Amino acid sequence: MSTKHFAGLLLLLSTLGVLSACAGLKAFQDPVKAGPFYAPKNFSGDPVMPAGIRRVVLLPVHTEGIATPETAASIDLALVSALQRQARFEVVVLTREESVRWFGAAEFASTEALPPGYLPKLAAKFAADAVLFVDLTVYAPYRPMVIGFRAKLATVQEVRLVWTFDEVVSAGDPTVANRARHEFLQTDRGSQPVDLSPTVLQNPSRFANFVAGAMFQTLPSR
Repeated sequence: MSTKHFAGLLLLLSTLGVLSACAGLKAFQDPVKAGPFYAPKNFSGDPVMPAGIRRVVLLPVHTEGIATPETAASIDLALVSALQRQARFEVVVLTREESVRWFGAAEFASTEALPPGYLPKLAAKFAADAVLFVDLTVYAPYRPMVIGFRAKLATVQEVRLVWTFDEVVSAGDPTVANRARHEFLQTDRGSQPVDLSPTVLQNPSRFANFVAGAMFQTLPSR
């Protein structure tokens, strides 16, 4: 093969590669733009955030024995990050070490009886107006990833529920995949290269952050 023909073949292959990449990118992005997008349904609460709720204690996630301590710690971080992005109130965190030292256990479920004086002690320690419980109800870190959260925001004085959430979210749901990819694209737009492959929905930490964000977007607005 002559040098001229060889160079022409390389150019052709390069052009085909670019076209293939563009087609792959379009195939990935088009469903994102078109929707439909996942929207949580199983939640309820006040229409607006009570004016008296300015500081909230986020409790360690209760894993109900379905996740390792390392996973629980990772989900704790995802919850803090997602909650702070919503800017509904100031967030303070009860660590697992503090929970053990003050109450004898690292985590408590939103559905179980709490130790005597639990809420008043948290209110005094953190000057908090409310506490936020989050339970991990389902956790499947393998394809398709599935995460279930049950959450409750309760005031510490009259102990009233301001907001509740209970939903299971699967990456296998096309509407979930659409919304997750859309948000990941927005988050990663400034980084190079942007991960546009289906594997973006196979990262447990990123998916937990996405689900936490979708959950906390349903909090009463300010």
